[in-house]
Amino acid sequence: MQHSPLRTRSLVEGALMVAMGTVLSVIPFIELPHGGSITWVSSLPLIVMAFRWNLPRALGTAFVASLIQLFMGIKNLAYCQTLTAQAGCVLLDYLLAFTALGLAGLFGRVWKNRYLAVGTGTVLVCLLRYLCSFLSGYLVWRDYDYAFEWMTNFGWGRVIAGMGENALCWLYSAVYNATYMIPETLLTLAAGLLLMRAAPKLFLRQDKAPLQGR
Repeated sequence: MQHSPLRTRSLVEGALMVAMGTVLSVIPFIELPHGGSITWVSSLPLIVMAFRWNLPRALGTAFVASLIQLFMGIKNLAYCQTLTAQAGCVLLDYLLAFTALGLAGLFGRVWKNRYLAVGTGTVLVCLLRYLCSFLSGYLVWRDYDYAFEWMTNFGWGRVIAGMGENALCWLYSAVYNATYMIPETLLTLAAGLLLMRAAPKLFLRQDKAPLQGR
């Protein structure tokens, strides 16, 4: 069992990481008109938390962050047509998407090399965020007319010619969410690796054996 000072320290660090991530997300670098944004690596504090502490602590911190993101975006629920759509939005756009960031340490620790660990953990949790947004784009926000118009303006008119409604909506969700999640992932990955190089102790486990290797 952990000693009380260690538990207190993890809670304090978790609160700081949530606060940092929230501040970094408040003013996005680029914000898309129909949801999604490229932020100032707002996911990175939660990823660092995931490497410093065990899985329950990391997931708990990320879950708290997801609740704050939900509160900040609660107005989006008004655009959902049904209660089922609202539930899907809450789960896919907020709770699951942001809580998944707490898995970074679990994914990364398959590698002994700490740069590979941070890189792998970062990319995989960002991929999970993308998958949540991708599913939400079809299951919650599906709009064939808008999808057709957006894909045509995006320069994919020939690609979507003759596509059925379901296929087009799936493709639209995949492409639309990739337009912000790919840059977000690359920025977070670059920032994480630079932070590892500048301050490697930030990624050391505080409650177990730290990452090994270089």
